[in-house]
Amino acid sequence: MKSMYTWITALLALSSSVGSFAPPLPDVGRGGGLAKPRLARSSVFVSAASSPSTSSPAALSDDEESQQPWNWDDVTPDWELDCYSRPVLVDGKKKLWEILITDSSGNMRIRRALPSNKVNSREVRRAIEEIIDESEVKPGTVRFFRGAMFNMINIALSEIDVIAKPSRCTFALAQWIEERNRDVYPKMRGYQPTMSGIGGIGGTFLDIRTAVKLPDALRGEKYAFVGLPLAEFIEGGSISNENIGAGRLCLVDKTLPADAYVQGVVILTSRAKALASWLAGTEVAGVKADLRKRELVMETDIDNQYLMAKLDDDQRREAASFEEGKDAMGGLHFISVQRDENDDPAGFWLLREIPENL
Repeated sequence: MKSMYTWITALLALSSSVGSFAPPLPDVGRGGGLAKPRLARSSVFVSAASSPSTSSPAALSDDEESQQPWNWDDVTPDWELDCYSRPVLVDGKKKLWEILITDSSGNMRIRRALPSNKVNSREVRRAIEEIIDESEVKPGTVRFFRGAMFNMINIALSEIDVIAKPSRCTFALAQWIEERNRDVYPKMRGYQPTMSGIGGIGGTFLDIRTAVKLPDALRGEKYAFVGLPLAEFIEGGSISNENIGAGRLCLVDKTLPADAYVQGVVILTSRAKALASWLAGTEVAGVKADLRKRELVMETDIDNQYLMAKLDDDQRREAASFEEGKDAMGGLHFISVQRDENDDPAGFWLLREIPENL
């Protein structure tokens, strides 16, 4: 079994780098394709400035929410929270509101219904406090991703002894909500399919965000689009929490084919440790190629964007392939930060782009 570092080194060695270019904005240069074995498309470009769990429990039905079918030894203190209306009308009149809480491993899943006339920070705080009191593992951090509910959730958590983190790194929670949207709500009395897909994630409904430039000290000198086999991220693979530096690994959907390839971006920089530490502190949520704006963007926190590179026509085609690969894997992709192609990553993040329709 090749190690993660052997895979990445091979990918970078098979790519062709190009010369630098002028500041202030980073740009990219085109690289060549990959030879056998099929390690996905790869492109190296230069900046302007110098194991996770593979499964999760089935979604709890409404009458199972207090049965606690999980093993507390498997529950982490990193909790993920959502409070939002669901595509169901109660008694044919009022929206169903739910509080959903899980942990980063996806092992603990707790649901609380919230009366529509009690959707406020006080009631949300009360429900969370009750759940914490009943839990054997107490949360140290609570992440929440939904921008439309930012004020209410932030106020509720401000009066609880936890660290509240607005973040799109709520991978276990997103997977659970997707399961409920697919398997639970359509079977409930009062289900309204026309109410599905109105999520309020991240920024505003009309997304007019502008990516800001990364600080000069944190820009990579080179970047590369690469791909790694999904098998490396599942049981028996070479990538685990023990060898990813300052990074983090999200849950992997066990239904994905093990012989598929996960697309990613390798950032090569002499300041690898500094960049990895910064990413670890900013809730890095993923990398997105904005093909309309011709930009490679890093997504962090709940709605922040950082410009990594501008894309020309050739690079835009490479970026389109990167996005197609992400879509084929349900948004799964990775970021690796390392000093050079022969160095171990200072940080490695396996990430999943959260769907907009949760």
